[in-house]
Amino acid sequence: MPPTISVRRAFLAFVASTAVLGAAAVPALAAPRAASAGHAGHGAQGDSARLGYQKDVAARVLKGVFERGDTAVVDRFVRPDYIQHNPQAPDGAETLKNLGVALHQQFPDAKYDIKRVISEGDLVLVHSNVVLTPGARGTAVFDIFRFQGGKIAEHWDVGQDVPEKPADGNDMFSTVSWPRTNQPGPGFLTAYNKKLVTTAFDELLVKKDLSALDRYWSPEYEQHNPNIPNGVDGAKAGLGGYFKQFPQLTVTPKRVIAEGDLVAVHSHYVNAPEERGQAIVDLFRVRGGKIVEHWDVIQDVPATSANDNGMF
Repeated sequence: MPPTISVRRAFLAFVASTAVLGAAAVPALAAPRAASAGHAGHGAQGDSARLGYQKDVAARVLKGVFERGDTAVVDRFVRPDYIQHNPQAPDGAETLKNLGVALHQQFPDAKYDIKRVISEGDLVLVHSNVVLTPGARGTAVFDIFRFQGGKIAEHWDVGQDVPEKPADGNDMFSTVSWPRTNQPGPGFLTAYNKKLVTTAFDELLVKKDLSALDRYWSPEYEQHNPNIPNGVDGAKAGLGGYFKQFPQLTVTPKRVIAEGDLVAVHSHYVNAPEERGQAIVDLFRVRGGKIVEHWDVIQDVPATSANDNGMF
């Protein structure tokens, strides 16, 4: 299920060409929200405040850097020793600042349209539609950030071009299942839903057992992968064909991030032993003990990288 790559390649080529440029200017940072939420209280209330702070910071950094070329937001919220897993970008906060300035100069109307954000522990996952020029379909992107001491310390991402016509009828971003909100559900659901999705993912994708779809997926399942038809039957047909085509497929989950009714799995898919494989983020929505909706983004692992950290 490889993604189309034309727009993504163009964007990554731009990243590679600008990542080492010097910053031309430092735009002023708007008055920040109080950062004390990152250290507030103890117990459930303090944890909720910390997660909210992390989500707010991740969104502000993404929009500040990619929409406004704002380098001051990086100085405030990103550690200087920032670890980068995007294969087109070197480590360090300075690289991120330089990229933001150059990107804003070439694409002044770029939009980082954030669709949903979840946070668990020290990790934040952001699902976005990145559009460099108005009217383009853009790229579907999952960004994952790790926080340390209230600042962003590490970053992984996966990106895929948005196709013109998805096979399932759903776009790559909307929420179709009820209730139609992009916000995660109540926090008390997190542990249960994380365990359910982790088990379901292991049985379906690691062990390649299609009967897991009958046990863990709702008959009302909504699909946002543009190459797989909607519903459980569509998933059975799509994944069944995929498993037959690649009998040596291995899927290795690297990290799981959950909040409320949303659970994301960041994995390394390798179709055959000699291949580098693909970095994939699968995002699942759970309702009433069943998986009711799925979004994903797929990116090939390249042969070379601007950093030594790998994509995982």
